[in-house]
Amino acid sequence: MPARLHIETDTALSTGAEIALPPGPARHVQVLRMQPGETITLFDGRGGEWSAEILAMGRQSVEVRIGAHDPVDRELPLDIVLLAGMPANDRFDWLVEKATELGVAAIEPLVCERSVLRLSGERAERRREHWQGVARAAAEQCGRTRVPVIAPVRTLAQALAEAKADASAPLWLLSLGESRPLAERATALKAGNRVRVLSGPEGGLAPAEEAAARATGAQAVSLGTRVLRSETAPLAVLAALGLR
Repeated sequence: MPARLHIETDTALSTGAEIALPPGPARHVQVLRMQPGETITLFDGRGGEWSAEILAMGRQSVEVRIGAHDPVDRELPLDIVLLAGMPANDRFDWLVEKATELGVAAIEPLVCERSVLRLSGERAERRREHWQGVARAAAEQCGRTRVPVIAPVRTLAQALAEAKADASAPLWLLSLGESRPLAERATALKAGNRVRVLSGPEGGLAPAEEAAARATGAQAVSLGTRVLRSETAPLAVLAALGLR
C-alpha cells in the first residue's frame, strides 16, 4: 500500500501538475527511503485522494507529479465535534489519535475545574500544534481524506458561551446523573447533522459545571452504568454513532 500523506496547499491538486512537497511530507518520503518512479497517495482535505509519482529526490526536497484523482469518501455522515476536558500525561494524545480514527470532525481541548493538565499562552499553542500533528498522522494512517481540526485550548465557560450562542448543533453532555441513553438521543440525528459532545476530565465535571452546561441547553446523555475513563467515554460515543 503506497504511503498516504496529507499536504496543505493554497490551490487544489490537479492531474498532471508537478509540485514540490511541503517540508513535513518531504521528510516523510525521505525517511521511507523512497526513490524516483515510486508512487505515493496525497490528500489535501478538499475531498478524495490523489496518486502521485516521485520525480526527483533532493537533500531537503521531493518533486512529484500528480496522477489520477480517486473521489473516495471515508468520512462519517455526521459532523461530530468533541469538547473534551483534557486528561493528564499522554492520554490526550491517545484520545486525539483514536478519535481521528473513529471519524471526529473537530476536537476542542478544555480546561475544567478538575483538570490536572492546565495550559495557557505559548505552552497551550505548542501543545495544540502537537495534537494537530497527531491528528494528521492518524488521518494518514487510517485512510481518512480530511484531518480533524484541533481548536485552541480554552475554558469550559468559554465553550459553553459559544454553544449557547450557536443553535446550529445540539450539545450532548456525557453524564452519570439524570440523562437519556445515547441510543435514544441518536434517533433524532440524520446524515449531515452536526452534534457537539461534551466530556469531562479525570473525575468528571464538577457539579457546578454540569449545572452550567444543562443551563445552556445541553442534553444529558448516558453511556450506561459503568464509569468510563475521560479518554474512553467520548470514543464510545464516536464508535456508537459511526456504526449506526
